[in-house]
Amino acid sequence: MADLEYVRVEWDGDLAVVTVDRQEKLNALNAEVVREIGTVFEELRTDDDVRGVILTGAGDKAFVAGADIGELATMNSVSGVQVSRDGQDVFRAIERFPKPVLAAVGGYALGGGCELALACHMRLASEGARFGLPEVGLGIIPGYGGTIRLARLVGLGRAIELTLTGDMVKADRALDIGLVSAVVPQENLLDEAKAFLRKVTKNGPVAVRMALESIYRGLDTATGEALDYESSLFGLLASTDDMKEGMQAFLEKRKPDFKGS
Repeated sequence: MADLEYVRVEWDGDLAVVTVDRQEKLNALNAEVVREIGTVFEELRTDDDVRGVILTGAGDKAFVAGADIGELATMNSVSGVQVSRDGQDVFRAIERFPKPVLAAVGGYALGGGCELALACHMRLASEGARFGLPEVGLGIIPGYGGTIRLARLVGLGRAIELTLTGDMVKADRALDIGLVSAVVPQENLLDEAKAFLRKVTKNGPVAVRMALESIYRGLDTATGEALDYESSLFGLLASTDDMKEGMQAFLEKRKPDFKGS
């Protein structure tokens, strides 16, 4: 793994745990943190030993408390576009990552931190987690995909409410509106995240990758084209060893041994 200052990676079997560690700033995103997150996911993409990724923040106060306001305050109209696009590129790479990515959110996930969690495929929250997009209170809007992904995840009405008020959402409401999949005690967050993600990684890795591909492709295309694409992926999976193993294991009433081929 590349030399990193603010992001560290640890492994637990076939899971990679990526931690944003800038605790003195509540793990706030600046240009370097965003760059390092992108570097990590680029390297993990081609690591065949990794079946899933957990993204979290160091400490129990924040997942990522937002963007570095001191850095944002220096923007002009030209650099502001570039800041937004740089973040969007990294977050889109997470969204289109071919292995499942779970955000383990403890503490604050505000602004860019909330957008980072939204870019992950799934989210698990601690009881003290707080989500929000407070950008309008600073005279800006979410710029890392938040205005797009939040609406797709929780619905247009709630997304408009949360974006325009800038209100923070507690963990229990985040669960109610579908922003997170589960709420767990802070002290159990990482263990619960690993257990949750392993419910995904025990399945055929090629099928998981193609399921994600079909889901996200469907968001950006007309229904007919999306259905055609799903059929193509379905057919491709019929030629894999994993499909043969999965179905044979079912018929033999045993657990499958997927090889990812």
